[in-house]
Amino acid sequence: MNDTTERTPLPDRLSIDPRSPHHVAAVFEHDIGIRLNDKERTDVEEYCISERWVKVPAGKALDRKGQPLMIKLKGKVEAFYK
Repeated sequence: MNDTTERTPLPDRLSIDPRSPHHVAAVFEHDIGIRLNDKERTDVEEYCISERWVKVPAGKALDRKGQPLMIKLKGKVEAFYK
């Protein structure tokens, strides 16, 4: 099994929103997993490993620009390639 594509190292802070300064398009070429307090989360919009938080949508609520409202959950954050 020779993997010819080298994976970009996961940054300390990453966002899936392309408008964010923390968005790195090269990382999203592969599937990424996020664990918060040893439980895998599939709804993470942004994370920061060093500050130990993730942002997830707060239900169906939207802000005035039509984007989902985010809440910050704190705990042990791990990012990994699937």
